[in-house]
Order: sequence, then structure tokens, then C-alpha cells
Amino acid sequence: MSRYLKKSFSLIILICLVISNSLGKPKDINWPRMYTQELFHITEVMVTDVASPPVAARIYAYSNLAAYLISKESGKRFENQNILDQTYLADYDWGITDPEISSPEFAAIYALLKVGESIMPSGYLLKEKQEEWVETALKAKIINKKSLQAHIDYASSVAKKVMDVAKKDGYLQLSTLTRYTPQEGEGFWYPTPPAYIAAVEPEWETIKPFFIQNLEEFKPAPMAPFDMNEGSSFHTQLMEVYTVTKELDEERKLIANFWDCNPFKVQFSGHMAIGVKKISPGGHWIGITGIAAQKAELSFAETAYVHALVGMTLHDAFISCWKAKYDTDRIRPETVINQKLDQRWRPLLQTPPFPEYTSGHSVISRASAVVLTGYFGDNFDFIDSSETYFGLPERPFPSFLYASEEAAISRLYGGIHFRDAIEEGVKQGEKIGEMIWEKVGRQP
Repeated sequence: MSRYLKKSFSLIILICLVISNSLGKPKDINWPRMYTQELFHITEVMVTDVASPPVAARIYAYSNLAAYLISKESGKRFENQNILDQTYLADYDWGITDPEISSPEFAAIYALLKVGESIMPSGYLLKEKQEEWVETALKAKIINKKSLQAHIDYASSVAKKVMDVAKKDGYLQLSTLTRYTPQEGEGFWYPTPPAYIAAVEPEWETIKPFFIQNLEEFKPAPMAPFDMNEGSSFHTQLMEVYTVTKELDEERKLIANFWDCNPFKVQFSGHMAIGVKKISPGGHWIGITGIAAQKAELSFAETAYVHALVGMTLHDAFISCWKAKYDTDRIRPETVINQKLDQRWRPLLQTPPFPEYTSGHSVISRASAVVLTGYFGDNFDFIDSSETYFGLPERPFPSFLYASEEAAISRLYGGIHFRDAIEEGVKQGEKIGEMIWEKVGRQP
């Protein structure tokens, strides 16, 4: 063979190797988008199960925690410090060893779906999504068939360890606790129309938080005492709800409905009660987290990190808020107005089935916004499309804090909260968010 032919043959071999290697690599993948798409399957099941807001937050916390753990242990340089160093799990021995898998991204998403399967009543619906994820990953050359089972085994083992932790946080013991009974007397919460649903998660304060060490440190300021005398703080706030809801313009109605997020909404058709599918408040902020991750073009590891951080923040914020709700056991505006002012009055939004003080949206929105602002920076503008799946339009926001302010005041427009529950809820959430961000921060 001539020297020229040898060079040509070598060049052909080199080209073939380059082509072969390029065919064996994953296609260009928008990992933040992929992550949020797969995570949304968990949201869909939560909507099917009508998961309460605190329960939904717990599900987001543990499912995203599984994805974060695999990203953290993947052996690649992780750009943030260990979230768990700042939680009650700081000394927990996970026993996770990196098997040097080729795609921690595949394993992380599979683990996320696996925890979702285990932690929800209808989680079995995610088996199909796991199969679809495998097909997607194989087609996109994220993994190959030879290494598939090793990835699945690793992801499943991490998911199991996360579920072992979840089983010890007090959730399984809730059904054994004394059932809640509405108190007698003026000013106390009572089930509201149209379905008169019993109080939801009255013992949620017994669930173990991740970051909060002492719930009393985040106790809100005292609410205005029940007092129907004209000029009292309570009466003034009551009249504000009654007046504002009668004078709503289209923009305020849109704001109220955009942030409704009531998974318990019921409509009646004749004698038939029909549940209206809604995302939870935590689901809305998880959606915002995904939107921000995509806009910022985060790496997969950072996408998993920030979702886990927000999920765990939501979890703690709901525990703190629910403690305040059942400590105060305050009546809802609808009940007082119907009893004292106007029997036919109804709020724009359907009143959720739990006590009024403090406003859950105000607490969890502010806590999430503080953490997201710490991570992505001030004045991070975004278009919130979290509710388009549920028939609501996109809504632009100049910052996370601005969005949290709107989420809070939406409860007044909706006629379901008094002003002090909103304002003190914002303060409560800010304190929680600042504590978490001070502990975690962005830098190692």
C-alpha cells in the first residue's frame, strides 16, 4: 500500500471514529426544561389526588431532594454547598456511593419520579412516566441499553433512602392523633360553603421541618381579636373585605384568580358536586422556580439544587403557617359576613377549608421569593406561565418579591383573608426565607 493510500485510509478511520463518537453522545438537551417537564408529572398526580397545600409541599421537598442527592454525589464539581449541612439531616448517613454512572441526569430524574411514585396515593400513575423517561433517554442517547439497569438500580436505591427518611418525619403518625373539632363561640373557625369540608391537616405542626429548629421563633404577631364594635381593628378589616370585594375591577379579579391555587374548589351542578382541578400554592412556586432555571440556563446540577431548596423551604413554611392557623383558629371573613352583615355575600374565591390566620399564600410566597431572590438576584424578571395548564394566561413579573406581594394581596381581593393575616404572613414568610438563605447561601 502506498504512503498516500495509508494516509487516506488512516484519515477515513479517524473520520469514522469521530462520527461514531458523535452518534454515541447525547443530543443537545435543555436540562432545566427537561427537569421541569418531568417534575410536572408529579404535579399532575398531586392534582388528581387533591393533595392539600402542606402535603404537596412535602412531596415536592422529598422528590426534588432525591434528584439533588444524585447530582451532588455524581462526582462532578457541584457549584453549591451541601443543603443538608444546614438541616436536621446534617449528620444523617445516607450510605450513597457513586457507582460512576455515565448519566447522573438520567438517574436523578428517575429517582425524582420514583419518590413521587412511593409518596403519593396515586403514585402508581408515574410508572408509565418512568417508562417514557427511559424511552426518551435511550432515544436521545443520554444512556445506552447496556448501562440502563445500573442507572435504574442506583436511582431506585437513592429514592428508597429518601423515603426511609420521609417515613420518620411524623406524617405516618398524623392519623393516630386526636381529631380536630371546631371550637364553640364567636371568632373561631367553622367549615365554609359550598362543601363545608372538614379542617385540613390540623396537626401539621407535628411534621419535622428541615431548617426550622424552633417553630416558636417564627410565630407571627398577635392577630386582631374578634370584636364587632365599630372602629375596632377586626371590624375595620372585616368591612374592608366586604367593601373591596364589591368594587373589584377586572385586573384585581384576574390577580385573585391567578393566585387562587385552591385544590379543594368544588362546583355544584344540581345535586352533583364537581371538583375543579387546581395547582397548589407550592406547585405554583415550584413552577416559577422551573421558569427561572430555564431563563438563567442553569446546569442540571443547579436546577436540581434550586428545586430541592425551594421545595424544602415550602415544606418548612407550611409547617410554620399551619401551626399559626390552628393556634389561633380564627374565623374566615365569609362566615362572619354571612352571620353579621350579609347572608347572601360570597367571596370571589372559594374559601379554603382551614383557619384564617396567617395567610398561607403570604407566608410561603414570601419565603420562596426571598430564597429565589438570593439565588437569582434582585430584579430577576420572568413571565409566569405556571397556570396556563389550568386555563389562566401568562403573567409578567419584574421580580420574585413583587410576585410574592401580589400573591399576598390576592387573598384580600379574593375575599378569603383579613389584612393582618396577609401582612403578618408576609413578615412570617420573610423571616423564614431569610433564615434559610442565611444558612444555605449560594457560595460553598
